[in-house]
Amino acid sequence: ALEQVLGQNKRVLDSSADEPVNWEIAHDLARQVAVAEGDPSVSDTDRREVSAAFSAAETWLDTATDLPAGGGPVRVWSRSEWVEQTMPRWRTLAEPVAGSVADALVAALRTQAPEVFGAGEVAGEVGGQMMRQLGSAVFGMQVGQATGTLAREVFGSTDIGLPLLDGPGVALVPRNVDEFAAGLDVPVDEVRIFLALREAAHARLFTHVTWLRSHLLGIVEAYAQGITIDMDSLEESVRSIDPTDPEALRSALSDGVFSIDTTPQQDAALVRLETALALVEGWVDEVTAAAAEPHLPHTAALREMMRRRRAAGGPAEDTFKTLVGLELRPRRSRDAARLWAQIAADGGRSAREAVWDHPDLLPGPEDLDDPAGYAARRAAARDEHADVDAALAAIFEAADDEVGDDGATDGATDDAAPSATDHAPEGPGEEPDRPD
Repeated sequence: ALEQVLGQNKRVLDSSADEPVNWEIAHDLARQVAVAEGDPSVSDTDRREVSAAFSAAETWLDTATDLPAGGGPVRVWSRSEWVEQTMPRWRTLAEPVAGSVADALVAALRTQAPEVFGAGEVAGEVGGQMMRQLGSAVFGMQVGQATGTLAREVFGSTDIGLPLLDGPGVALVPRNVDEFAAGLDVPVDEVRIFLALREAAHARLFTHVTWLRSHLLGIVEAYAQGITIDMDSLEESVRSIDPTDPEALRSALSDGVFSIDTTPQQDAALVRLETALALVEGWVDEVTAAAAEPHLPHTAALREMMRRRRAAGGPAEDTFKTLVGLELRPRRSRDAARLWAQIAADGGRSAREAVWDHPDLLPGPEDLDDPAGYAARRAAARDEHADVDAALAAIFEAADDEVGDDGATDGATDDAAPSATDHAPEGPGEEPDRPD
């Protein structure tokens, strides 16, 4: 059986056992899936149209937000180029849980098929290494399939609410924009500018709210690193899986064979992530609509279409749910958009943008529940902090006064006390005066 595995799946077994994901397989499969329906090179016309769309978008956004343009290059990608440029981010997001999955695969499949590995410690080590390589390949196949599917659906680099690029800049995939517009009763030029507005608004937020990128990715990483696999459920699920068949393992992984147990800390992280993603999506939705309405006749229809697309989910959300157990679906983006609109109505655009000054200022789930009461809750919180500050100031003032009083008392005692010179002997052999 081992010879058959080595013969049929040499590439799988040639992968490094040191990595939980075979990224060579992930990359190659993603490219194959991305171009399966055709992937023509980006033309000069595409580049001109996308550049013009972003130029208009940045000008219109200047009237809708105080955050300046994000800067950086305007990228115009084919589907395969999208895969190349975003693969490093998928690596960051997928590897924390992939390690746990690889360990679980080795343990579960070895118990189900000991005849493949043979008996003895050496055979067990060899078999374990082989299964770890196989697990790495399986996860690589899954990441590649998901990434390639995304490449046929996404419009730019921020569709999932997380930045897929490390530096500043914006991007659009013209082929996907055109296919999306073909299904709408809206001119493609209008669709292109609207999507450019969304991408540019995301870029402004992630560039100038400097803590936001690491805040979101930190929540994802903290959640993924705490993942544990339900081994009983896994072993039950793989009883019917042929461990020599990578495709069977890939299908099982796609079907959610891994039952992930969450801790209270992870549940809290999920709430924080869901709220943060909703706030990002709601802000982008509100700012994009404000920038587009004076110029694009179909703004309302396009806004509703994007809201439904994000709320219903798609390949992006399914990818994260499968790979790391996360649903990056901003279910509450409408509530968040209403909240941002309320903040702007109460205090103006500057007050809305000031909320992004620090993560501690971010609204919470209760603010999404009741946007109209946000201002009152913030005022109450400020008053509470003011009361605490006043109480602390009073404590410190009292402490300073006590130190001052003690110092005055010490000084008076020093004045009244006899000094060493008052009772020092005035000559050799003379004894100092002593009190009775």
